Amino acid sequence: MKVLRLSQVMLSTGLGRSTIYKYIAIGNFPAPFKLSERCVGWLESEIQQWIQSRLDMRKR
Repeated sequence: MKVLRLSQVMLSTGLGRSTIYKYIAIGNFPAPFKLSERCVGWLESEIQQWIQSRLDMRKR
């Protein structure tokens, strides 16, 4: 299991910070979890699943 920080999520998805948080707010992107008081991260597997879901939508 690997945890990604925001910069890594941005590189993986090609999305900017504000877009990621906008998608989280509307429920269209995996939410981060707290690593410490001032630090959050995302599971790499959840980000990969999100990317795959976008690819699957393209194939329709």
